[in-house]
Parts: sequence; structure tokens; C-alpha cells
Amino acid sequence: MDFTLFLVVGVIAIISLWVLFYFIPVGLWFSALVSGVRIPLIQLILMRWRKVPPTIIVRAMIEATKAGIPLDRNALEAHFLAGGHIERVVHALVSASKANIDLTFNVATAIDLAGRDVFEAVQMSVNPKVINTPPVAAVAKDGIQLICKARVTLRANIKQLVGGAGEETVLARVGEGIVSSIGSAESHKSVLENPDKISKVVLSKGLDAGTAFEILSIDIADIDVGKNIGAALLMDQAEADKNIAQARAEERRAMAVAHEQENKALAQEMRAHVIEAEAEVPRAIAEAFRSGNLGIMDYYRMKNIDSDTRMRDSISKNPSDNEKE
Repeated sequence: MDFTLFLVVGVIAIISLWVLFYFIPVGLWFSALVSGVRIPLIQLILMRWRKVPPTIIVRAMIEATKAGIPLDRNALEAHFLAGGHIERVVHALVSASKANIDLTFNVATAIDLAGRDVFEAVQMSVNPKVINTPPVAAVAKDGIQLICKARVTLRANIKQLVGGAGEETVLARVGEGIVSSIGSAESHKSVLENPDKISKVVLSKGLDAGTAFEILSIDIADIDVGKNIGAALLMDQAEADKNIAQARAEERRAMAVAHEQENKALAQEMRAHVIEAEAEVPRAIAEAFRSGNLGIMDYYRMKNIDSDTRMRDSISKNPSDNEKE
């Protein structure tokens, strides 16, 4: 019974000590004290109630103090409550101080709250980053396509990190500059002979304006010759012209066929009128005989004239037959 009571009392004592040292972080306060950071113990207790981890604040202040950077505790708490990353900010301030980069606490917290990694940005300011552009296809004035790849060396611009454009914008601008440079070349051979002209033209345009980076260099890594776009366009144009000409010729042929059919119909109609008129001739001759207006000799003379006319027509239509005879 006594042992059970002693065990319960011991467990309660341990829990009480844990709760006491959790809300009253004496060890953390002592670590800050020996590190030269003056934080009242009551403030460490109140941090728990403000939902601010005192360990993060104390470690950040110790790191900054050892690096000779004065920080305000209230500013650190405010940045944490705003959703910032205190460790990144303090690491960035220490790195910037060692690299002689002008970076203040307010600027660092603004960069951090903007969604950028401020510590990585400081590292990129010291050690520039190299990014590769995707293959960029462009056509020179002689119609030959060139496919170009470039390597862009970037250095972070601390002052432009807040509100500045990112790497995607830099890559897009570099690609646009490559296309413009190749497109203005008279021949693709000149580009292949002097690829550094592309780098000079692109760098001269100031493509890093308004971005969070500074372009240090643009190096052409590879250039490949693609399709003969000019010849392909000429072939397509010739094929289109041929199709247009064929369509117009077909239209003229259809119109000629229609006109010919119209003439045939008209000729058939005229032939019908002639046949109809010829059918009236015997009737008119008979009527002339009955009325006494035409005699038998007149009729024979008319037949002779008709026979002579048919003979002349047959001779004029077949001159080759006459020569053979």
C-alpha cells in the first residue's frame, strides 16, 4: 500500500516538474543568459501563452548575437506570428553580414513573407546560379532554321526580390532575344561562325530589368541546323498557286462546255426550224401549181439550180477528194 502511494506521488511529481519546466523554461533562459542574450524569464513564459515557441526565438537571438547582429525579440515574434521563417531570416542575415551584403532585417522579413527563400537568395548572391534554356528554334533571313540552347548565369538581386520577376521570366526574355538575334541574321552560316554575336545582342537588351536577378553572362551551349523553312514555304506557295490555277482552268473548262452545249441546243433549235421550213416547200410548190403562179418549166429550172448548188457544195467541202481523182 505504501509502495503504491509512493509510486503515485512520484508520477505526479514528475508530471508536475515537466509541466513546470515546460511553461517555465529555466534551462532555455539560462542558455540565453550565458550566450549574452538578455530575455526575462517572464517573457519566455508569456511566449507559451502567445503560441510562440521560445526555443526558436532564443536560438535565433543567440545566433544573431554571436554574429554581431542586434535583433529585437518583439520583431522576431511578430514575424513568426505573420507566418515567416525565423531560421531562414537569421541565417540569411548572418550570411549577408559575412559576405558584406547590405541586407536589413526588414528587407529580409519582407522577402521571406513574399514567398521567396531569403537564405537561398543570399547564397545565390555570393555563388551565382547557372540555368539552361530549353531549345529555342529561330529562322534566319535565308530561310534556314537554327535550334539553339544557352546557359544563363544569374545572380540574385536582393533589392528586387520583392516584386521582381522570377527565373521563368528571365528564360522567356532570353529565348525572345535569341529568336530576334537569329532572325535578324542575313545567313545562318554567319550565326554558326560567330555564336557569340547572339550573346552580345541578348546581353545588350538588358533583359534582367524588373527581375529578381542580374544576368552575368549568356553562353551559347549548342546550335543545330533544323529545317529549310524558306524552301518549305516556297513549295507550299507553289502548291497553292498550282491548285488555284487548276481550279480556274476547271472553271473555264466548265464554262466552255456549258457554252458549247448552249450552242448545240441553239443549233438543234435552228435545224428544227429549217426542217419545218423545208417541209412547207412542197406544199408551197403545189399551191403555186394550182394557182398558176409556177409552170412545169419553171419547176425543172429550179430543180436544176438546186442540183447545181448541191454539186458545188460537195466540191467545196472535199477538195482533197478532187485532187485524188
